Amino acid sequence: MSSTTASTSITISKPLSLPITKEQLNLINAHLSPLTPEEILSWALEYIPGLYQTTAFGLTGLVAIDMLSKITSSPPPLIFLDTLYHFSETYELVEEVKRRYGTPIYVYKPEGCETVEDFEAKYEQQYWEKDEDTYDFLVKVDPARRAYEDLGVKAVITGRRASQGGDRASLQPMEVDSTGLIKLNPLFAWNFSLVEWYIKENNVPRNKLLDQGYRSVGDWHSTVKVGEGQDERAGRWAGKEKTECGLHKDYFAMKAQAKTAPAC
Repeated sequence: MSSTTASTSITISKPLSLPITKEQLNLINAHLSPLTPEEILSWALEYIPGLYQTTAFGLTGLVAIDMLSKITSSPPPLIFLDTLYHFSETYELVEEVKRRYGTPIYVYKPEGCETVEDFEAKYEQQYWEKDEDTYDFLVKVDPARRAYEDLGVKAVITGRRASQGGDRASLQPMEVDSTGLIKLNPLFAWNFSLVEWYIKENNVPRNKLLDQGYRSVGDWHSTVKVGEGQDERAGRWAGKEKTECGLHKDYFAMKAQAKTAPAC
């Protein structure tokens, strides 16, 4: 893969030599944008070093897991951030995915906590009501960074799609965040109907809550059922001006803010 301009030649090595420049990123996105999700994933397996998949086992992430199982016998390992506040149905789904695909799953929890009781003893009950951004940092952002450091993660596959709106509306196939982490969004161009079609067509395991009026499932305290005609993520942080949990916000800003918020 290469592109030549009047002043410079941009070359994409295999595997990618990190960090990649903005010009290389633009070239890669131009190449990936018209491809199918399977083609994007196949490209990533060839080009991207240190590739893992972060997942909360939502529908789009499950589609990627299933696609990868068909593309390669050694799919990227999964990273599951256990906030300790997932629905029981989500934990059941994690076990079902383990049985179905056999892909290694690395589980990371809030530092020093194995249970809800541990977390609430260290901070307090319903800490998300006191400081939601710091809660996000403690249960998702910090565990993710520890996972990346422990495992040598250079890039992650995400389940984000442009059709989910909010901060995702202008999503590209590949991004590089403020820490240099590559984020691959193989289903960036798919809508919810396509995701549902794939899940049904391929008999992919799914969260049982989706049969009860939920469409996007996160922590039990920030997830509600979605009404007829509502956006698929309308049930996440309902009534709040919030569309992301912190994993896709600026890491350094989240870390600085969390440091100023004292624990109980």
